[in-house]
Amino acid sequence: MNNNEISIAVTSRSFSSNHILREELLLNYQNVTFNDLGLKLEGDTLVEFLRGHNKAITALEKIDDTVLSQLPNLKVISKYGVGTDMIDMKALQKHGVKLGWTGGVNRRSVSELVISFTIALLRHVPASHREVLSGTWRQHVGGYLSGRTVGIIGCGFVGKDLVKLLQPFNCPILVNDIQNYDAFYKQYNIKSVEKDELLAKSDVVTLHTPLDDSTINMLTAERLSLMKSDAILINAARGGLIDEAALKHMLMNGRLGGAALDVFSIEPPEDRELLELPNFIVTPHIGGSAHEAILEMGRAAIKGLEQ
Repeated sequence: MNNNEISIAVTSRSFSSNHILREELLLNYQNVTFNDLGLKLEGDTLVEFLRGHNKAITALEKIDDTVLSQLPNLKVISKYGVGTDMIDMKALQKHGVKLGWTGGVNRRSVSELVISFTIALLRHVPASHREVLSGTWRQHVGGYLSGRTVGIIGCGFVGKDLVKLLQPFNCPILVNDIQNYDAFYKQYNIKSVEKDELLAKSDVVTLHTPLDDSTINMLTAERLSLMKSDAILINAARGGLIDEAALKHMLMNGRLGGAALDVFSIEPPEDRELLELPNFIVTPHIGGSAHEAILEMGRAAIKGLEQ
C-alpha cells in the first residue's frame, strides 16, 4: 500500500490546528482526517474518529484493548508528544499495532519551564503578583538559584537537558534514576543518591520520570515530609507522581517553601484551595507547549507513521 492509499487520523487538537504540521503531513499523505472541531476524543467518540483508518497520530487519548478491539484496520499509532502512559503496550502487541515514538523531543521546552518555575518561586513572584493586584505594595526578599542544591528525580532526556541548563548557576546537583548514567554524572560532577537522601538534602526537587506502576504516588506524604521546610518542589513530568493532598497540607502549614505543578492526577484540577495558595504555581500542562517543541514533536510523529 503506497502513501496515497493509506488513511491517517490525527486525534491531537494541537497538531490539527498547526498549519505547518498539517502541510508537512499532507505532503506525504493525501487521505488525512484532522480533529478540526477540537473534540476531546475518548471512548466511543475516539473509536468512531479512528474507525476505518490505517494509521493514527495520537496525543493524550487513551489507547487500550477496548479501543483497539474495535479498530481492525488500524496498524500504526504514532505518538505526538513523549509520554506513553496513555497507551496500553500489551494491547498494541495483542492487536498487532506498531508504535511510532521518539523520546525527548520536547526536552528543552520542559527544562526551560522548570528553570522559570524555580526562579519565580525563589523570588516569591506568585505571591508578589497577587499582592500587587490586590493593592498591596510589599517587597518580598527571595534568594538566588545560584549555588542551591538541585535534586533531579529521573535523569533521562529532560533531566540531562536540565543539568546542562543549570551549569551557569553552579548548583550542586543530586540525581536519582533507575538507569546508570555514570559517564554523564562524571562529566557534570553529579552525585547519584537514593531518593530519600535527595529529598532531604535538596533545596529544589524536580521530577522527570514517566508514570507507571513503579512511580505512581512516588512522593507520598511520608516522603514529602523529608524535604526541607523552605525547599521547592516542581513537577512538569506526569500527574499522579505526587500525593497532591499532602502537598497542599505542607504548603499551607509552612512545611514547604513552594511548589509548581504543570501536571495533575486529574486534569483540569479541581482543588481550589491548592490552586489559590500564594506559594503555588499552576500551569495547564504546558511543558511541551513551546512553538519549537510543537514542531519537533509533530515532525517526530509524522516520521513515526513510517512503522
